[in-house]
Amino acid sequence: MATLVVMIPAYNEESTIGQVIQEIPRRVPDVNRVLVLVIDDGSRDRTVEVARKAGADFILSHRGNRGLAITFRDGLDAALSLGADVIVNTDADNHYDQTRIPELVAPVLSGEADIAVGSRPISGLSEMSLVRSVGNRLANAVFRFLYGLPRDTDISSGFRAYSREAALRLSITSKYTYTHESLISALDHRLNIVSRVIPARDVTRPSRLMTNVRSHIFRAGSMAFMSFVVHRLFRILALVSTLLILVGAVFYTRFLYFFFASGGGGHIQSLVVGSLAIILGVQLLVGSFFAAMLTKNRQLVEEMLYQQRREVYEHGPALSPNSKRGEEVAVPSAAAEH
Repeated sequence: MATLVVMIPAYNEESTIGQVIQEIPRRVPDVNRVLVLVIDDGSRDRTVEVARKAGADFILSHRGNRGLAITFRDGLDAALSLGADVIVNTDADNHYDQTRIPELVAPVLSGEADIAVGSRPISGLSEMSLVRSVGNRLANAVFRFLYGLPRDTDISSGFRAYSREAALRLSITSKYTYTHESLISALDHRLNIVSRVIPARDVTRPSRLMTNVRSHIFRAGSMAFMSFVVHRLFRILALVSTLLILVGAVFYTRFLYFFFASGGGGHIQSLVVGSLAIILGVQLLVGSFFAAMLTKNRQLVEEMLYQQRREVYEHGPALSPNSKRGEEVAVPSAAAEH
C-alpha cells in the first residue's frame, strides 16, 4: 500500500481552495493514506486560513511570492519529506476535477507509468480565449512532434501524477512555469509518460500566472525553447552543421560541374558560398563536441542531486502520520535548494 500526497500550489486562492481540498478523495484504491499539502506562495488573502479549515493536512508557506515553478519544486520536496510514494499536483483555482484522482494515479500505482498527465480536451473549454486555444494546440503539436509524446498529451496541464522516482529525478530550473521543463527533464531521464484524457472546468476569473496573454506566450515560449536547447544542444548543433556542410557540398559540386563543362566562368560565387557554408558547418560541428561535454556534465550534476535527494529522504517521512492537521511543513534544507 502506498502514501499519496496531493499538493496544491496556491496564491491568493481563498475563494476556491476550500472546494478543491474538500473534493479530493480520501480513499483511493491501493493507497492506504492520502495527505493534502498546500504550498502557499506568499498569499495576501485568507488562502492559508481557508485551506486549514477545509482539511489540509500540511501547509508550506513562502514569505513572499516566488512564482509557480519554484512553488512546484518546493512542493515536490515537501511531499517527498512526507514519505510520498505517489504525488499528485492540482491547481488551487478548481480548474481540474479532483474526483478523477484515482483514475489519474492508477497507471503510476500499477507501474505502467512514472508520470501521468491529466490532459484537457481544449475544445471543451468554452471560456478559453481563441488566442490561448490556438497557442495551446500549437504548443502541444510541436512538443509531441519533437519529443514523441502520446498523441493527446496536454503539455500545459498542471493535473499530473508522479511516482516517487520521478519526483526524485526531476530538475526544475525555471522560475516561471514547470509544465514544459518537467516533461523535457522526464524524457531526458527516460521516464515513462502516459496521458489520461480528463475534462477540466472553465475558470472565468483572470489567471494568477497569466495576467497578459502576450507576456505569457513570450515567457513560456522562451522557457520552453531554452529548455529544449539545454537538453538537446548537441543534436541541434550537429544537425545544423551537417546541413551546412551538405549545402556547401552542393555549391562545390555546382562549381566543379561548370568548371569542367565550361571553365567555371561566372560561377566563382558558388565556390565562395560553398566554402563559407562548409567552414561554418565545421565550426558548429566542433562546437557540438563541446555541447556534448556540457551535456555529460549536466547529467553528472543531476545524478549527484538525485543521489543526494535519495539520501535525504530514504529515512522515511519527516513528519509522522499523527501530525496535527494544517501543520507547517519543514522541508529538509539539503533538498530545498538545488
